[in-house]
Amino acid sequence: MSKLENLEPERVFHFFEEIASIPRGSYHTKSISNYLANFAESRGLEYYQDDTDNVVIIKEAAEGYGDLEPVILQGHMDMVCEKESGCEIDFLNDGLDLYVEGDFLKARGTTLGGDDGIALAYALAILDSQNLKHPRIEAVFTTNEEVGLLGAKDIDLSMLKGRILLNIDSDVEGHFLTSCAGGLSAHSHIPVEYHTLQGVGISIKLFGLSGGHSGGEIQKEHCNAAIAMGRILKEIEENCPVGLCELSGGLKDNAIPREGEALIAVPGEAKDTVLSVLHTLEGILKKEYDVSEPKLALLVQVLETKEYSVLKPASMQRVLFYLRNVPDGVMHKSLHIENLVETSLNLGIMELKGEEFYTCTSVRSSVGTRKEELAKRLCYLVEFLGGEFEIEGDYPAWEYRSESKLREKISQVYKEMYGKEPVFEAIHAGLECGILSEKIPDLDAVSFGPDNFDIHTPKERLSISSTKRVWEFLTGFLEKAR
Repeated sequence: MSKLENLEPERVFHFFEEIASIPRGSYHTKSISNYLANFAESRGLEYYQDDTDNVVIIKEAAEGYGDLEPVILQGHMDMVCEKESGCEIDFLNDGLDLYVEGDFLKARGTTLGGDDGIALAYALAILDSQNLKHPRIEAVFTTNEEVGLLGAKDIDLSMLKGRILLNIDSDVEGHFLTSCAGGLSAHSHIPVEYHTLQGVGISIKLFGLSGGHSGGEIQKEHCNAAIAMGRILKEIEENCPVGLCELSGGLKDNAIPREGEALIAVPGEAKDTVLSVLHTLEGILKKEYDVSEPKLALLVQVLETKEYSVLKPASMQRVLFYLRNVPDGVMHKSLHIENLVETSLNLGIMELKGEEFYTCTSVRSSVGTRKEELAKRLCYLVEFLGGEFEIEGDYPAWEYRSESKLREKISQVYKEMYGKEPVFEAIHAGLECGILSEKIPDLDAVSFGPDNFDIHTPKERLSISSTKRVWEFLTGFLEKAR
């Protein structure tokens, strides 16, 4: 039985529920890609599916709309897979556990995948319809957007005729995005060596943090668990001998880490000193982040005394030096657009694994040279520490188009429907419009969507009423294209 059968628009939530039942984390999009291809084939629609799982589905214009310019509807298949501690969902094999709470659609214990499942649901409902009025629809579904817009880079769009793009990957109703920052993912590999140390084990877990999308939340002063764990470990190291056994934090480069964990070993006589340092630090962090992180907490457990495998002193110093000196957060704000973050970076993943300390950082900027400069700073730091550095998913900024017939049409339709002006704005988060603009000459694009809160976190929630209003606007826009 459907959990969403009583929600409106019925076909939109029908398809959203089907999409949510299919595992579709980044780099694992074959199943959702095949679902889309099967959808098109079963309805006799023209479609294209490439080797990287991108899918294009084309539906010809409704009667009386064949002379109009085609409209490209675009969104991405993959979702950020974050979950709460203790949640047993396996993102590689399990669908999401959806539920409704008031006006919100949520997923129990995990991200909802409204980013960007709602784009797929809207597009499929239009492609499936028999009575909607619309020009030729060219639906473009890309893969691996959340890890560097990789699908958009790979996709062949030579079959498209449209030069109007509606990217449905924004999360504030009534706000239409017209430009965005470019970005890249920076991977760092710092070599480490181990030896053994006799001592008492102490497990440290920093949790209760808000996290959030590093493009939309980076300016809110949320605590980055990876950076904070570096601070904690350095404070301990300054007060007593310590060996680092394990260290991890964060799951996605573009999500601010909500938790960090470490296992250390110290001489038995230093145990009380460590516990005192941690107690003091917890109070300091709670005070510093009393507004942005009201649920911040440290969980400390004293383990058995035994021989532990720990980093050699030189290796530990490399790890601590990196974490205490790596840039993180907002670097520059725009001097042209009020309250817009221009340049930032987010240390999203850190892990001691095998013989290396690995980190992955999301770098964003609407100024290409500043993005390059930050990448060079990271590279210099990593190579100074004897490590290796590589860049993945480097994508361009989406530049503002000074003249846009699409913006004019959106303004007209929006005012007719709601009696007020829409908001056009820039955003710091990355969107695929920049890459697609390079592939399609003279592309006129905007990005929009319904209210969706706390994306990239297990608190993600999609407004049901907003989803309905945006559906009405979308279908109204297509009908008024006549």
